[in-house]
Amino acid sequence: MVSKPFAVLTAFVLGLATLSTSFAYPNMPILDKNLMKRQEVEESSASRVGGGRPGQGVDPPSPPGPLAFDGLKLVNDRAHPWRPLRKGDVRGPCPGLNTLASHGYLPRDGVASPEQIITAVQEGFNMDNPTAVGTTYLAHLLNGNLATDLLSIGGLTPKTGPPPPAPAHAGGLSVHGTFEGDAGLTRADDFFGDNHSFNQTLFDKFVEFSNRYGGGFYNLTAAAELRFSRLQDSIATNPQFTFKNVRYPTAYAETVFPINFFVDGRETERKLSMEAALSFFRDMRFPPDFHRSSHPTSSEGLDQVFLAHPWLPGGNADGKVNNYVVDPTSVNFTDPCGLYVFVVGAVQEMYPKPTGVLRRNLIKNLGFLYNSGFSQLQCAELHPYGQL
Repeated sequence: MVSKPFAVLTAFVLGLATLSTSFAYPNMPILDKNLMKRQEVEESSASRVGGGRPGQGVDPPSPPGPLAFDGLKLVNDRAHPWRPLRKGDVRGPCPGLNTLASHGYLPRDGVASPEQIITAVQEGFNMDNPTAVGTTYLAHLLNGNLATDLLSIGGLTPKTGPPPPAPAHAGGLSVHGTFEGDAGLTRADDFFGDNHSFNQTLFDKFVEFSNRYGGGFYNLTAAAELRFSRLQDSIATNPQFTFKNVRYPTAYAETVFPINFFVDGRETERKLSMEAALSFFRDMRFPPDFHRSSHPTSSEGLDQVFLAHPWLPGGNADGKVNNYVVDPTSVNFTDPCGLYVFVVGAVQEMYPKPTGVLRRNLIKNLGFLYNSGFSQLQCAELHPYGQL
């Protein structure tokens, strides 16, 4: 059975919830250093509290709490108009975060602090606080600039500041094998060259399955069938396909995110129209007069999607298609603390011997992650860099 607390914790995410249609984390316990390696730089020795900009070290503040008002609310309002991309703005694999940036709930350039992301996903989509905090710090620890406290919702950009020493990186959410993963709903596998842009062919399949199983809407029945079909697509076409560790639960979470977050909160049935889906996935835009969910939400329906076609974690072996091999050591739905242990181990691989500002910020961000929900699950807290 799928544990409800675990389903919540593994939801955008992630994406960063799906919000994201391509959530994932490292697919192997030891990170692939060819994927992770980026430019080596000196870490900043400066320190101050608040959001940073390039070249500044930042003492990260505690994450925001739940919304003061968490009910139904118009979010496509006059204070948050949609605007087209400007030169230098970044967008990534997550249509939810892309939309929030295009409406100004996030900085419009696509570079934000964890505090800004948590506030935005709560205000714009009514994502519940534990999911917002947990997802954001998972993404930030693996893809963000921990010295400047900034994360790109797309690819690598100098706007996040100088990157950390290799094998760590600050490559943003588009880096394959960290937050983006295979078998996404409307984004192609990284093996085919573009893992973050809207893919019309895959959206056509999204529409086809919504028509066939949802009466023209994307509901939980259509979601379950589409998730299973996209797995089979990747097994048959991607010799490097991986579906394990954090990607395993988050792939199911991303499948239900559009139903929970992209359906107008005034609707009584949780089913997404194709017009609204296209507005979010392709145009990065709230539909007209869009209201967020009437209550805080996250990954409701994940268990129904999973149980329709139960599938074990694994991947194509030996660089061959149609050669799916189950990995019994992968993160799965039975051990929520295993997810926490895995992520902490991945962070240690990226930051083996941090000092100064970087060490302090790693300790604080790992604490924020633990307190987002793993503490309530009574997981043993890990302190790979000591305590402050």
